[in-house]
Amino acid sequence: MDDEDEGGTLIDVPRLFVDDAFMKYKTSKVKNPVVKAFWEHEYANTGDREKQEMIPYFSSKFWPFITNTTIRNIIGQPKSAFNLRRVMDDQKVLMVNLSKGMIGDLNAQLLGLIFVSKINMAAMSRADTPEEERKDFFLYVDEFQNFATDTFGEILSEARKYHLALIMAHQYIAQIGGSKSKDGKPSIKDAVFGNAGTIMSFKVGAEDAEYLEKEYAPLLSQQDIIGIANFTTYCKLNIDNATTRPFDMKTIWDNHYKNPEVAKVIKEYSRKMYGRKKEYVDMEIEARLGIVK
Repeated sequence: MDDEDEGGTLIDVPRLFVDDAFMKYKTSKVKNPVVKAFWEHEYANTGDREKQEMIPYFSSKFWPFITNTTIRNIIGQPKSAFNLRRVMDDQKVLMVNLSKGMIGDLNAQLLGLIFVSKINMAAMSRADTPEEERKDFFLYVDEFQNFATDTFGEILSEARKYHLALIMAHQYIAQIGGSKSKDGKPSIKDAVFGNAGTIMSFKVGAEDAEYLEKEYAPLLSQQDIIGIANFTTYCKLNIDNATTRPFDMKTIWDNHYKNPEVAKVIKEYSRKMYGRKKEYVDMEIEARLGIVK
């Protein structure tokens, strides 16, 4: 990763432990003294027995990502096709398909965590821009519970001033943890309810209704929250740093404006603008892995 000339990827990491020539080559290009010292001293002085015990365990952690073709072709390229900071500043639309059926549960979670972390870092980098020039950017996270980490707590508490808005959707409150995390810090649930400016809830169960009753008090009871009609939501908004009285709102499902042809054109344009042919990516990755044909 510290190779400024050729860059590095996650698929390079296991090879560092099993290919001495590759490891020495990469180490020779490292400029970070701490990283260089690890490979030239600490790892070099590790006995063969310790290496034999460590390497299979370590490599197995990367195996699910390397063996999946879709994931390998994403994490195996040293340069990204787009810049997330530019996506935010230019108010572009970035859609990330993390379907578990397509890439697997673990891979979907990994990519989701990477994207959330990078978006958060891109937002924080706006510190070099005056606040009045920071354009609003909205991050929508469906099935939020699959990616719920402390990063979201940071986004909720810090990223607002960098004009990054976070919209999270999930099914029930227990999905995002209990009252405390393992290290004693506030849980993701506490971070969400403590920092979220707007809360919207559709039909929920008794346990969630009991919790939400406190958020909507004194106007709504637990029975009100449980008995809400289908396609209707209770809302509590934050407008100009002031919380509104809870109210109900009926949502509308409008299917008239779907146009598959327009969607197809947009996808094709995006593919030509930002994508690369799979054959080229496969060849580059095979070269990085030392595969000779």
